[in-house]
Order: sequence, then structure tokens, then C-alpha cells
Amino acid sequence: MAAQGNAAPVIIKRKKVIGGGGHHGGAWKVAYADFVTAMMAFFLLMWLLNATTEKQRKGISDYFNPTIPVNRISGGGDGAFGGDSVFAEETMAHDGTGAVDRKTAASASDAAGNDAGKGAAGNGKAMSELEDVEKALMARGGESNTMERLLRHVVTRVTDEGLVIELFDLPDAPLFNGETAEPTPALLALTDLVAEVLNLTTNEIAVAGHLRALPVTLIDNPVWDLSALRAQTTRKKLEEAGLDPARMQRISGYADRKPAVSDPAAGRNNRIEVILLRRDR
Repeated sequence: MAAQGNAAPVIIKRKKVIGGGGHHGGAWKVAYADFVTAMMAFFLLMWLLNATTEKQRKGISDYFNPTIPVNRISGGGDGAFGGDSVFAEETMAHDGTGAVDRKTAASASDAAGNDAGKGAAGNGKAMSELEDVEKALMARGGESNTMERLLRHVVTRVTDEGLVIELFDLPDAPLFNGETAEPTPALLALTDLVAEVLNLTTNEIAVAGHLRALPVTLIDNPVWDLSALRAQTTRKKLEEAGLDPARMQRISGYADRKPAVSDPAAGRNNRIEVILLRRDR
């Protein structure tokens, strides 16, 4: 009995065993769905990079850029704009103080732009407007193969005078029939496109005609009259396409005096320049 009284106490430990096959929740499903979505987007991106041209990729990029209008026509939706385009004349833009009439705002903007354009901030704003028009024009190349072929005739550049949109002949697609001022279907399609893009702004417009040098010296060289006639024809077609005639400020014919390439007789010198003039000039 004494020995049992001196024995160490017996301690019994009970361990709570939790089964490993229980429910773990659905978080892994969400993570897996995100992974699959990311992989699908990645492979779609890789396919687009391989299946599109540089101009088409630029068009896709500009489509997802909210500062570049892809189409001025209403989308027919029922959202914030009720299906109206933000470029429609009667669309009312809203700010913190209420509605603003686009026509009144455009007139006020023009008046302010003439003064503000003289400073550094105004100059930057004017350049930004020209660049937006340039991007909007070149983004049309991604819309269709027909538009892609049409934009082969177009080169743009921003100069001190403004945005120069150059429309030039191609060996297989001239802009005028022979040595005349009669426009081809290519020029008619181009003037429709250019007029639509130019209507995104209210800047003044100038049109200049250029021709290649004739290989033989003639007593009565027709290049002066023909370059001016082609510029006049382009002006008329732009106005027929919807450009406001009041914006037209200058029509010029430069004959063969300003070649675009080193060879004065090259067909590339046959071109029309439509200039979107800067507000501060």
C-alpha cells in the first residue's frame, strides 16, 4: 500500500484529430477561373499580334483608347448618351454647373484659342488637337481592307503651319484621270474620309496642289494651271462631303516647284495637300 502511494500520477492526454478530407471552401475555384481567363486573354493577344498588320494593330489600340473617336455615328445604345454620338451637333455635354451647348462652347473655344494659343499652354493644346485628328485618320486603316488600301494614298505630318494630310498618286491608283483635274473614285473616297475627320475640329483649312515635272520642256507648261485646278477640285469635293466652306482659307497651285522626292519627274510628286491650320497662326 505504501508503494502504491508513492507512485507517480498517470497523465492521460487526449488529442483531437481533424480529418483531412473536409470542406475547404470555393476560393480555389475563383483563383483558377482568374488564371484561365488570364491565359485566354494572353493567347488571344498572341494570336492578334501574329494575325494582324502594324496598321491594324494601331487601329485596335486606338479603338480601346477613349480619347480617340472611332466612329462619329450613333451606336444606337441606351446608356448615358441615349445612343447619340458625343460629336452630334445637338448633344449636350454636362459639367458641374449644368448643360453646355456644343455650338456655343465651340465658338467660345475658338475665341479663347486665338489668345491662349500664343502661350506655351495654348501651343500644347493646339498641337494636341492636331495629333488627335491625325490619329483618328490613321486609325481608320483597321476598319476594313478597303480602308486599308485607301490609306495607302495618305501621309500625315505636323508642321509649324498645322497638320498636313498629303494625298498622293500610286502607280496602280492615280487620284486624277491622266493629265486632267477629273477625280478618280479613289480621290472621291479619300475626300469623304478626310472631310469626316476634319469635321472633328473647327480649324481653318488650306488646300495645295503639286505636280511632277514633265520630262520635256514645253512652250506652254500646263503644270501651273493643272495644279491649281486639282486643288480647286479637291476643295469642291471636300465641301460636297460636308466640310463647311467658311473654313476654307487658301487654295494654292505649286506646279512642280516643291517635289516630294529627289526625282522631280517621279509620279510620287503628283499630290494634294490638305492642311488643317493651327489656331495660333
